[in-house]
Amino acid sequence: MGTEGADFRVIAGRYRLEARIGRGGMGVVWRASDLLLGRLVAVKELLADDSLPEDDVRRRRDRTLREARAVAQLRHPHIIVVHDVVEQDERPYLVMELIDGCSLADRIARHGPMTPVEAARIGIALLGALHTAHEAGVLHRDIKPANVLIETATDRVVLTDFGIAQVSGATTLTETGSFVGSPEYTAPERMSGVRTGPESDLWSLGALLCTVLSGESPFRRDSLGGILHAVVTAEIRPPVQAEPLLPVVRGLLERDPDRRLGAQEAERMLRVYLETGRTPGAAEAAGAPRGHRLGMGRAPKTVPAPEPPARPGVSDPPPGAPGPATEPVPARSSTRGTLVAALLVAALAGAGVSAATLLLNRHESGGGGSPGGTATTPATGTGTSRTPSPSAGQRATPSAPGLTGTAGPGPRGAPSGYRTARDPAGFSLAVPREFVRSPQGERVFYLSPEGTYRLGVKVADARPGGPQAAMSTQAANGAVSNPGYHDGRVTRTTHDGHPAALWEFTWNGYSAAEGPRHTYDLCWEESGRLYDVWVSAPVGKAREAREYFDVALDTFAPGGF
Repeated sequence: MGTEGADFRVIAGRYRLEARIGRGGMGVVWRASDLLLGRLVAVKELLADDSLPEDDVRRRRDRTLREARAVAQLRHPHIIVVHDVVEQDERPYLVMELIDGCSLADRIARHGPMTPVEAARIGIALLGALHTAHEAGVLHRDIKPANVLIETATDRVVLTDFGIAQVSGATTLTETGSFVGSPEYTAPERMSGVRTGPESDLWSLGALLCTVLSGESPFRRDSLGGILHAVVTAEIRPPVQAEPLLPVVRGLLERDPDRRLGAQEAERMLRVYLETGRTPGAAEAAGAPRGHRLGMGRAPKTVPAPEPPARPGVSDPPPGAPGPATEPVPARSSTRGTLVAALLVAALAGAGVSAATLLLNRHESGGGGSPGGTATTPATGTGTSRTPSPSAGQRATPSAPGLTGTAGPGPRGAPSGYRTARDPAGFSLAVPREFVRSPQGERVFYLSPEGTYRLGVKVADARPGGPQAAMSTQAANGAVSNPGYHDGRVTRTTHDGHPAALWEFTWNGYSAAEGPRHTYDLCWEESGRLYDVWVSAPVGKAREAREYFDVALDTFAPGGF
């Protein structure tokens, strides 16, 4: 990337702005150098509104910093990493990881619609990211293809641009009463201002999946009024290409937020599709194994996909999946007709005061760029543009390939901050870069500096009773090997379709100074072998340990090297 638009300012005495890579209604995104750590980062500069009184500007800056710090606490492999939040000349700046890749919008613009397998993989990643954000009380409020990045080397899906996010219990980043977001991806209850909750982000994800599968949002129209009518009251007609994933799409595009498909249920349905080629109904999915989610929105490892179609952009379902319908199948509409009518009236009434904001994003769809961009996404021209631009937190790659339709053999690439360890014991997985291998008999450990975090792996022959028996036996002897053992529980589950058992417990730890430790341990049976992966850490650091555990499981692959 060149230095067009660079001014080489140094922010907070540390971050040198080198090139502008995006501009939107709320700010400018720069490629920058972290002079202290010697690495490239993305810096989002939130622009001030000169039309506001000085007191309002100060309050808005304080709210921005407070909420940005809250968003920075989100830790998930599919959420953009916020390294720092700083202030310079009374203006806030967010420092983020720099993603080498392109946005999902650019990927669709260059290569056309994607296969159901690709859409399911993307959906699973985003559902995990949203579940983590929602549990932390953070609503994204602008889920769309331009705000999803695809990392070139790993095909990692990254949710970015929390620039208009809302933190529970706080005033939003934008002024009260104004509308923010992209109307083609905005839930009807948000459009009218009736309510905003996690369900609204899930509606947006349903619209995004339609865009991934067909190339454009199902609510795209030629006018703002047409979009409002399509979102709030018109019959919802998912594209023909959405047929293989129709139960998920229809469940997410339920107008009544109280009846909308939940994140965990939608994720289970998509995982069943990847494993079997068939998407179950919501009732079926509700009874399916929940897997080792640990109460957080982890992103499950993707099952290798079938061979991609010969022609890019043709959505061929995997073997056994139902073929496309001859006509779009209408989505189930809410029975609350009076509520829908009220939403339409409220939305149209509010359009007069917020039309300028809405029109900034009116033409955005997965098939093209966003004319004005967003806080962390550059302007990419009109909807017919085919020239991708680098997105926020992303490095320019003139010939970066798009997302492929297959997941090759072996583990998925390590996410940012991790490395792939190809262990001579016959497996590979992603571990934090600073972790050091330490074999101990038949077990292999990867230890953090000072041994705060301990990631262990054991491979053994299958035994009668399988993972459930193995974990139950260990739990029964928990107090012998783990002094002070308490709160232990073993849960029957699955891992990538294989029988598995999760053992979770707390114990006194190695020393009084360090204090109690918490352990997550998953054992599963695959191809006649038992694989056991666990992570332990001090109780106060269990959140970080859970991330290491999830990433290890997501990227684990058996095999010799």
